[in-house]
Amino acid sequence: MNFVNELKEDLMKPLLVLLSSFVIAIFIVKLIYNHYDFALSARIAMSIMLCFTAMGHFVYTKGMSMMIPEFIPLKTSFVHLTGVFEILLAMGLLIPKLQLISGWTLILFLVLMLPANIYAAIHQVNYQKGSFDGHGLTYLWFRIPLQVLFIVWAYISSIRML
Repeated sequence: MNFVNELKEDLMKPLLVLLSSFVIAIFIVKLIYNHYDFALSARIAMSIMLCFTAMGHFVYTKGMSMMIPEFIPLKTSFVHLTGVFEILLAMGLLIPKLQLISGWTLILFLVLMLPANIYAAIHQVNYQKGSFDGHGLTYLWFRIPLQVLFIVWAYISSIRML
């Protein structure tokens, strides 16, 4: 049971950041613009969540490097680069002229990151510890729906717009 709770806690952090940021953003946007703008609030929340997850690329570099297949060189640089890319996407979602391209790019990025998550699950990578005692394939039962939620969130808030 501890295993499932640990797994949920690990995956729930980005979701909790996304949802709590969304609620806070709704009220701040209402105060500033005197109306509700759910799409803007959703983009703000996604941007905050992306910055939160980007920090992991610098804090857990060793473990995240282990999520990358052996045939890809310069793993540490790749992990740092994807962290910077997440921050750039976060900024792009908040710049009206870049919002659409950032939304599509984020969706593509999220789809392309799924194989790394599958690879990590198969090899039981624990990215926080930098070891091979991770959650295994059970991780994907939570991660894939979460990834789909992030993709739908990006689409609705930056492309289709609420």
